Amino acid sequence: MKILEHKGETLTAEMERILRGEHSDPFRFLGAHASESEGTAGIAIRAFLPEAEEVMVVFAERDRSPVKMRRIHSKGFFETFIAGRQELSPYRLQVSAAGKPAQTLEDPYRFPPLLSDLDLHLINEGNHLHLYNKLGSHLCTVQGVAGVRFAVWAPNAAGVSVVGDFNGWDRRRHLMRVRGSSGVWELFVPELKEGTRYKYEIRATGTHEIQQKTDPVGFLTEVRPKTASIVHSLDRYRWNDAQWMTQRATRNMLEQPMAVYEVHLGSWDRVSAEGNRFLAYRELSERLIPAVKELGFTHIELLPVMEHPFDGSWGYQTLGYFAPTSRFGPPEDLMLFIDRCHQANLGVILDWVPGHFPNDWHGLMRFDGTCLYEHADPRKGQHPDWGTLIFNYGRNEVRGFLLSNALYWLDQFHADGLRVDGVASMLYLDYSRKPGEWLPNAYGGHENLEAIEFLKQFNTLVHQRPGVFTVAEESTAWPGVTRPAHLGGLGFTFKWNLGWMHDMLEYMSKDPVHRKYQHNLLTFVLLYAFHENFVLPLSHDEVVHG
Repeated sequence: MKILEHKGETLTAEMERILRGEHSDPFRFLGAHASESEGTAGIAIRAFLPEAEEVMVVFAERDRSPVKMRRIHSKGFFETFIAGRQELSPYRLQVSAAGKPAQTLEDPYRFPPLLSDLDLHLINEGNHLHLYNKLGSHLCTVQGVAGVRFAVWAPNAAGVSVVGDFNGWDRRRHLMRVRGSSGVWELFVPELKEGTRYKYEIRATGTHEIQQKTDPVGFLTEVRPKTASIVHSLDRYRWNDAQWMTQRATRNMLEQPMAVYEVHLGSWDRVSAEGNRFLAYRELSERLIPAVKELGFTHIELLPVMEHPFDGSWGYQTLGYFAPTSRFGPPEDLMLFIDRCHQANLGVILDWVPGHFPNDWHGLMRFDGTCLYEHADPRKGQHPDWGTLIFNYGRNEVRGFLLSNALYWLDQFHADGLRVDGVASMLYLDYSRKPGEWLPNAYGGHENLEAIEFLKQFNTLVHQRPGVFTVAEESTAWPGVTRPAHLGGLGFTFKWNLGWMHDMLEYMSKDPVHRKYQHNLLTFVLLYAFHENFVLPLSHDEVVHG
């Protein structure tokens, strides 16, 4: 059997790379290509269908007969040659396998790339503020065919595949292609539907280790302990809070009274009659909102509702930054909860954790086989207190990932404010570290200059949305936390006054007969009360740990 001519590597080498799951451009081999056979020009069509016994190419033109493909490799590679054709109309593959009826399938390798060069440039620059519209999984129609477009950033991978129920979790079946030097891999998989479970299987360069990763920009994840991402659309929910959003844009939060009810949705109440299960977002909207209104609060602050693997972290070890936790229901039900809060004249603050992430292997850790989202040096990349990893704020794509994520919760879920957890741990390179366990900055100091610039950029972008505010959990005497970024501050709207909280709780812990000797605990706060725009909190940490 004569192997058709092929520019570049031999067909055998190409096939071996596909079988290993480390081909960076499977489109160069699979799909339709201009080719030549025995001096005759035409088009070669190749496909990898390991379970197939016979494959036919079925053309869109009704007057064209199907063409049988021949097997060119025992592992399941098929090929046919159509002489004299310079352009090929859309085609499908009719696949016959033992004991199964013939199926007609779309060939994912006949579709063009979908991300634009501008998208890729902005992603690499860290300035794609709607990253979630480009990376991740998205239902779309290409050339009249419905399916799902997948895209993921993994610049150091030798190969990336989309795996799931639809292909038997076989990394050879749907290899993605990398878009130039951008490090972004993409693939349109035709005929997939919403609800499809998937992961990215990534083969590392050099070590050749293979690991399956949850989508960093996935909108929905399986209920823990399962970890697959799920194709999900955010477009179905119709908001009914237009009046609130209009009024919010005219408010100056620094001049309005605000009483915040901080709540962990998994702890507020349970359904004891059903195995002590969590309340769903819809149930919480019916029970939590009236309770908070009756108590006279103006805002609800939710401990992180972003997907996290461990219940005991209260959400502060976030893994799915773009996925509302499926513990309480699908994303549109969280939208419903926030919508009903707004209709009840309640604002919603979301706790957000850009300071660190957990070291679960299916998450962001060593995402493409290298330290991608985290610092490679443990003196900057590992958190000594929480056993987590610290984002590399100096990397454009990582910074863009976090900035886009912040705007995602504001724009897609109508959050009114973001409370940033653990700001102090981001600001100081020596946070909870002994001498010799940290690296100074370029000027010899202990300030994390990259994190400072990130926080300034974050606050500047958020405050471009009228009426939206930010809150810093910052426990040190760092100057200018709530000073505008353009005036040299970090740019937050508010700062938690953790000193006031500590002193107040200490005062209340004293025997009443002795409190008259402890009034300094009440008055000390006045020495600095007007240095920042303070929120007076009773933190979840103090409530739980005493």
